[in-house]
Amino acid sequence: MTPDETYELLRTLTSPVVAITSRRGEKLNGMISDGVVRASIVPDIPRMIILVHKIALSHEMIFATGKFCLHVLHDGQFDVIQKLGFVSGRDKDKLADIPHTIGALGVPVLADHVAAFECEVLNAMDTGSSTCFLGEAKAVYQGPATRPMFPNYMREHMPAEWQEYYVKNLAWAQNWARERSYQFKRLSFDDAG
Repeated sequence: MTPDETYELLRTLTSPVVAITSRRGEKLNGMISDGVVRASIVPDIPRMIILVHKIALSHEMIFATGKFCLHVLHDGQFDVIQKLGFVSGRDKDKLADIPHTIGALGVPVLADHVAAFECEVLNAMDTGSSTCFLGEAKAVYQGPATRPMFPNYMREHMPAEWQEYYVKNLAWAQNWARERSYQFKRLSFDDAG
């Protein structure tokens, strides 16, 4: 099987499309991801894992503060995807035109979503090019929407004028990650307890 075929199979493991917001001091930021998963089956221990690439400003902010808010986006939120996923927070205030409030943990909570979870980071795992953050929800919000957006829907319904940028940026990110994917300390199973 070719790497491209393997990658297409791996795409079946993605989560809904989410926005992840963070705050460090007065700086607010947000990003788009499809790398999240529920990390607890216990109802009163609401935990999730988010995968954040180290190149993202959000990575620095989450790592420094130990807080983030995860928003499950609905299938009408292409404007949010464009505003949070197509520019860098280093160059622009990405939340300037997106309605939001500051939540209980001090991070931005978007006004429109299926659900939002303000989380404290409990643990982190280095993957080389990214970090997996284990977060526990301390505040939960149910939004007005009910139908989450999934990556296949996003790619199939993305405005045509965004396609070239999306493909080019994805290829750039894959090359950046390829160089760093094996640069991490391996955990020994003897260390795991």
